[in-house]
Amino acid sequence: MGDIYTVVVAVLAILAVTGLYVGVTNDAVNFLNSAIGSKAASMRTILIVASVGIIIGAITSSGMMEVARHGMFNPAMFTFREVMMLYVGVMFANVILLDLYNSLGLPTSTTVSLIFCLLGSAVAVAVFKIATDDAVTFETLGQYINTTRAMGIISAILLSVVIAFTCGTIVMYVSRLIFSFRYMGVLRRFGAVWCGASLTTIVYFALFKGLKTTLAGSAFIAYVDSHLLLSLLVCWAGCSTVLFFLQLFRVNLLRITILAGTFSLALAFAGNDLVNFIGVPIAGFDAFGVARAAGSDAIMMTALNEATATNPLYVLAAGVIMVLTLWTSRKAMHVTETEISLSSQNDDAQPQYSSSLFSRTLVRGALNTVNFFDRVTPVPVKNWVASRFEWADIEHSGAPYDMIRATVNLTTSSLLIALATSLKLPLSTTYVCFMVAMGSSLADRAWGRESAVYRITGVVTVIMGWFITALGGFFIALGVEFVLMWGGMAAFGVITVLCLYMVIRSNLRKPKSQEQQTELPMRENLADSVVANVGTTIKNATRIYNRTIVALMKENRKALREMVQESEQMYAYNRQLKYNIAATLKRTYGADLNLSLYYVQMVDYLNEMTKALVHITRPAFEHIDNNHEGLSRTQTEDLMAINSDVDVIYTRILYMVSTGNFNDIDAVLDMRDDLFYRIAESTKTELARITAGESNSKAGMLYLNILSETKTMVLQSRNLLKSQRLFIEQEKGERIGWAKRVYE
Repeated sequence: MGDIYTVVVAVLAILAVTGLYVGVTNDAVNFLNSAIGSKAASMRTILIVASVGIIIGAITSSGMMEVARHGMFNPAMFTFREVMMLYVGVMFANVILLDLYNSLGLPTSTTVSLIFCLLGSAVAVAVFKIATDDAVTFETLGQYINTTRAMGIISAILLSVVIAFTCGTIVMYVSRLIFSFRYMGVLRRFGAVWCGASLTTIVYFALFKGLKTTLAGSAFIAYVDSHLLLSLLVCWAGCSTVLFFLQLFRVNLLRITILAGTFSLALAFAGNDLVNFIGVPIAGFDAFGVARAAGSDAIMMTALNEATATNPLYVLAAGVIMVLTLWTSRKAMHVTETEISLSSQNDDAQPQYSSSLFSRTLVRGALNTVNFFDRVTPVPVKNWVASRFEWADIEHSGAPYDMIRATVNLTTSSLLIALATSLKLPLSTTYVCFMVAMGSSLADRAWGRESAVYRITGVVTVIMGWFITALGGFFIALGVEFVLMWGGMAAFGVITVLCLYMVIRSNLRKPKSQEQQTELPMRENLADSVVANVGTTIKNATRIYNRTIVALMKENRKALREMVQESEQMYAYNRQLKYNIAATLKRTYGADLNLSLYYVQMVDYLNEMTKALVHITRPAFEHIDNNHEGLSRTQTEDLMAINSDVDVIYTRILYMVSTGNFNDIDAVLDMRDDLFYRIAESTKTELARITAGESNSKAGMLYLNILSETKTMVLQSRNLLKSQRLFIEQEKGERIGWAKRVYE
């Protein structure tokens, strides 16, 4: 036994902490989203409730790590050294895979990740073992690997998607028919009974999923199991009675139910999914203890087939790390945003995903089906159903959806997971929670015609990502394990450093979506935000345009690529502003039509100006990147002269924007007309050269394109300046009028 194995165990411990971090970041979406999406409580309260559930779940977990010890492979066929390399490969692959998904903001299953990383590593070690032993053939590979569990996971994905989506849709549709969006009146009469049923489901879930191992074999669980229907009815009656008396004191029953569901899901998460994060390192530590006692690293790991309880201190420490991650992880909120955005009642926000042929075809088919039922449904029935789905924000919280839907999400998810657990059916918690949320949002008519194609694309992206988790986990682990087995301890050191560097760098860097996210400014600072954005855009546009012309003249491909990237980022930012126009106006100006008009004009001109800049930089880069002949000397001189005129115009515009003094706006108009005359003359001259065959065709077309887009860019800039002046004057007048009304 060498000291190197002590180092391996230490690395496994570090990777266990890292695995806890990325695992909680991924799975937090399961138990946080309903409470966050409905704003049932403050974020602090939600995190406190979830933290208590995690700690209790960790403490009461069985600590049995049998999946990691022998769930996917036969440890009796491997030596201690092979098992340790196998476990290291699993942890590397698992951390890399989950961190990749978290960076993309996609929720996935930690169970799937663990199972297929174990499978990939076990296959790699077995193949290496067989390949280096002439006495063994590949026909014996099945003796090393247990593939039954992998097939169960694949079936779990299919079952989870279909069952959860269907149940979420049906339960939400019926619930909305009962309560509608104006649910307060019905809730006062039947809320205790309805919330009592939800709370009963949540309690049943906590007992049979969260605490099943702790209470297994007890007389209480045995009685509940043998008298299930009676037990549920008694629990329903008891919960309804308690909630009825709480309602008399004006306690919000929905808030209690949602927080109870959050606690229950967090409890089950810590109690049952802990093996996904620390099972492999603990199994490696157990193997190290066995080998150290035997004094040999060539001992076969038959001892891992024996069930062993984990030290309670380990699971408690894991629970504490999970809670700390929950409170500090930015990526957890990033993953949460994906589900919330796909299920939000808001139809005005910028779509997170683009449309696809599949989603467009599906929406058309759904519209045709709806139109058919609309024609055959009696008018009174149709009108009554429509009245139940008339959206109203009676909670006035600005939440993506109301607490009725949050309760349905938690109740349906808990019931499905608890039933599957009691019937020993393989269902994934992540898949159930996500698909129930998608089904409930569909039934709640959150998927309007404005957003349906984008949401369907998003859901399909997430579902396909689940299957890729299995394949990705298998092949990443397979590749990492082959490198470890052939490269030995040198490869182990290199991969350890690379893996830790990747995770640290990934979690210290702000996600790209957050960097580019455009906050919706409130009225009191919108004018300042607009002025700052216009000034910044014009300043950057001047610099990018100038550098593009110079780089094109020098055929500097690297500089042109940078200008393309910067112009596209600027265009993407302003395009997002344009997508958010409706939501911004709702939150700020309301019926103030003049201000709304000027704001819309400014956003549109910004969008068109930056689009024209992209249409200059991108063709210029592609021209040089494809090694085409550069511009002629005459073309270059003309563009440099035009570049100087553009710089003078933009400098004057930037001065007016920054100072708020628009006295020189007519002078800018004159300079613009002179520039347009120069562009027109340059265009006619180039057309004459092309006609006479004196100009290279590709360079000539690029030259004409730059002239045309320059004209568009300057035209939109001048229009932008005019609209901004009107906007600022109108905004200033509104503020003075408001102040007079306040002090009169």
